[in-house]
Amino acid sequence: MTAAPAAGATLVTGIGELVTCVAEPRDRDLGIVRDAALVVEDGRVAWLGPAADAPAADRRLDLEGRAVLPGFVDSHSHLVFDGDRAAEFAARMTGERYDGGGIGVSVAATRAADDDRLRELVRRRVAEMRAQGTTTVEIKGGYGLTVADEARSLRIARELTPETTFLGAHVVPPEARGERAAYVELVTGPMLDACAPHARWADVFCEPNSPHAFTEEESRAVLVAARDAGLGLRVHGNQLGPGPGVQLAVELGAASVDHCTFLDDADVDALVDAAGTTVATLLPGVEFSTRSPYPDARRLLDAGVSVALATDCNPGTCYSSSMPFVIALAVREMGMTPGEAVWAATRGSAASLRRDDVGRIAVGGPADLAVLDAPSHLHLAYRAGVPIARTLVTTPSAAE
Repeated sequence: MTAAPAAGATLVTGIGELVTCVAEPRDRDLGIVRDAALVVEDGRVAWLGPAADAPAADRRLDLEGRAVLPGFVDSHSHLVFDGDRAAEFAARMTGERYDGGGIGVSVAATRAADDDRLRELVRRRVAEMRAQGTTTVEIKGGYGLTVADEARSLRIARELTPETTFLGAHVVPPEARGERAAYVELVTGPMLDACAPHARWADVFCEPNSPHAFTEEESRAVLVAARDAGLGLRVHGNQLGPGPGVQLAVELGAASVDHCTFLDDADVDALVDAAGTTVATLLPGVEFSTRSPYPDARRLLDAGVSVALATDCNPGTCYSSSMPFVIALAVREMGMTPGEAVWAATRGSAASLRRDDVGRIAVGGPADLAVLDAPSHLHLAYRAGVPIARTLVTTPSAAE
């Protein structure tokens, strides 16, 4: 028996494989429905199931056997910047080591750009993400590093996403290198006050292996001040070598600790204990772009750690906006199965943002959908580098 027709709705049918990701996170079950259909009404999923049982609708969109997935959730990006660092990338390909110093190049260019230019650059980058199937994106500041420049970066980012992150503690800017304590006071005082109204999250580059980033003590001061200001916490940790980032993130109840390249057993144990609270967000595009060791995702998953994938799209260490590329790297280089990588790029990344409304396809939820020019999610890793993923638009103009 079929349901009653849905007025003003679009029937999306001919779905060869519908990946719903609706199971409990511990199961990492993709919840696949084959030969499926779904109905979208007012931007939300009104019905889903086997195509043979689909209700009638005002409009019909036949995908002719393509796969549909939850739109990718990119929970770590740095999109508010100007300037070009291609030469820095080329130098790394010949053996130069990354230590965070190149961020200063982007800071200078971003400070020099006017609001309209920054706004247009961010819009283009978000559009590029959507063209590859990303429907939710987190955007950090961090390339202004003055009160005014960080506040405007977040204002611009907030025009495009609710997932904005205060990152005044990205690096210590060149003019403050001899006055680190004064800069931390600026970040935890006037800069935080100016940025908090435009941010949901706060982050810090906790990396004692870099002279440009922040120590454990400095990072703790930033995170505690941000928490007291009502912001959720995120941490860049354990990227360039062993360090305190993971332990600090878990201690303070951060939603995510990102990079997690160099972990000891105590770090893994802490992440296991914090599963459901602190997600380990892996960013393999960075390792690709810096010739660094990849995180051991297999070790984390087997231990029971909550894992997410994101691009870390930024001008220095990963100027890629492609979640399909990240999925392919996770499968090829980090020991993840294609299904685990898809889960981490959707439901896992949503968990790192403490969102349960995105990263899955469920009746009543938003119709944030990605479609593949392929019959299965397996093709995301199988056809690496091929633009087979895009955001599925179900508005009347697309369906008619």
